[in-house]
Amino acid sequence: MPISKTLLSLLAFAGVAAADSFPVRMKIDAGKPVGPLVPIWRFFGADEPNYAYMKHGKELLGHLGDLKPDEVFFRAHSLLVTGEGTHALKWGSTNAYTEDADGNPVYDWTILDRIFDAYRENKVRPYVQIGFMPQALSVKPEPYRHHWTPKAKYEEIYTGWAYPPKDYDKWEELVYQWAQHCVERYGEEEVLNWYWQTWNEPNIGYWQGTREEFYKLHDHAVKAVRRVLPTAKVGGPDVAGGRAGDWLERFLQHCRDGKNEATGGNGTPLDFISFHAKGSPRQVDGRVQMGISNQLRDIDGAFEVIARFPEYKDKPIVIGESDPEGCAACQGPQLAYRNGTMYSSYTAASFVRKMDLAAKHGVNLEGALTWAFEFEGQPYFAGFRSLATNGIDKPVLNVFRMFSRMGGERLPVTSDAAVSLDEMVKSGVRGKPDVSALAARDGKRMTVLAWYYHDDDLTGPEAEITLDLSGCPDGEPEIRRTLIDTGHSNSFTAWQAMGSPQEPTDGQIRELEDASKLAEVTKKATVTRDGAACSVAFPLARQGVTLLELEWP
Repeated sequence: MPISKTLLSLLAFAGVAAADSFPVRMKIDAGKPVGPLVPIWRFFGADEPNYAYMKHGKELLGHLGDLKPDEVFFRAHSLLVTGEGTHALKWGSTNAYTEDADGNPVYDWTILDRIFDAYRENKVRPYVQIGFMPQALSVKPEPYRHHWTPKAKYEEIYTGWAYPPKDYDKWEELVYQWAQHCVERYGEEEVLNWYWQTWNEPNIGYWQGTREEFYKLHDHAVKAVRRVLPTAKVGGPDVAGGRAGDWLERFLQHCRDGKNEATGGNGTPLDFISFHAKGSPRQVDGRVQMGISNQLRDIDGAFEVIARFPEYKDKPIVIGESDPEGCAACQGPQLAYRNGTMYSSYTAASFVRKMDLAAKHGVNLEGALTWAFEFEGQPYFAGFRSLATNGIDKPVLNVFRMFSRMGGERLPVTSDAAVSLDEMVKSGVRGKPDVSALAARDGKRMTVLAWYYHDDDLTGPEAEITLDLSGCPDGEPEIRRTLIDTGHSNSFTAWQAMGSPQEPTDGQIRELEDASKLAEVTKKATVTRDGAACSVAFPLARQGVTLLELEWP
């Protein structure tokens, strides 16, 4: 989309276009792949399950499904919560389980079907979170429904749904009936692709029982799913805080050789391992300063624990929530990174470091789940952590569009402006910026995703990047370059240039939709060739992310 005069004026006023620049040299060896490029980015999730079948929720699911049809997964809280499908911040319900006057179970899959149907209609698959507790099963059924707002204390959300069941046999039968219904509705072959895990962050307030009671809850849930599908993909524990003290280690010990609280035998099936990792942004001198090191330390610690178990070192790992901070529905000045290019550049830089940490520990990272979706009926760009606002995609969604265009074998990249993995884990990106890249090759097609990241949300000089590519195929490549920065693939700056309307006209909505798309740079990158070596040169602004797609004849 062409940049309007209003937007150009806004950018000039903001001082985004720096007059100076600095050189960056990157080297990529196309002839020395280091292994398959695993699409760890293809997992998403949200607190509010009912948004999935609403207007903008269905639209956004369509965008996610388009990224990698039938290989994108979605995790949601509250899938078993009692209620008539009402939704609010950090709340949702399905009324899947109630009891009649005599205490007999009553199952109703109507709302759950709407949720999972919305996923499957858009080529997205469930990452099934088994929880939370239906009111009729909770040992503390009152108070049950919370009415949380961003101004409330977070712990106010922990009401009756967070408690253990009063009857574990009824709990197991509920999970069994649900899994059986899923097989009947979607087919065994389909459901075998799904992930099944119990609860959410049982090491903090989301679980109001003991650790041992969680093991019992989990064992009965796994037994129920496996009664339906003996080879269903089951895992956990989706704890908060990486290793979570000794929680992750002890859970793995329980699954390996502890007493199974549902069967009486030893051990519990474990097909994948899941934990959560979050950053910690703060407000410093009127600006946002990200805490990428906090998130990477969570991941580093959890990988270290998993690597100590020979039985589990090769098990697939899904970081079940992996984000710049911990509360998508919260608001505040320290969270002002969410609408613009700070979020998109953080995402590019952090995802590649997750892969690097997996390689460091020799573990099998299968996915890193972005806990961000959309908030139906909220103001435009309201400050929530989301991928879209009222049907308008944010810049961060375009990073996932870039990732989706990459495949094949990962290639080694060195950059003289990269911050080392050890330094980033220890202290983040607080000195020099991190300018680096992820590269892959699939036959005669090469892709390079480059970013320019810093923890501090400040302007800075442009990077003049030169990519030195060795082992290039013969001939001249066709080059396509897409870009996310202040003036490209950026609905937020376009909205600001309009005056930040909360009731945009139809024409403004169309303009915002155009601005939200992944933008191709019309001016080609400069390419030079010397035998089997190629050099590609291009500029990149601070907080910019760009994807180069090179294809040889």
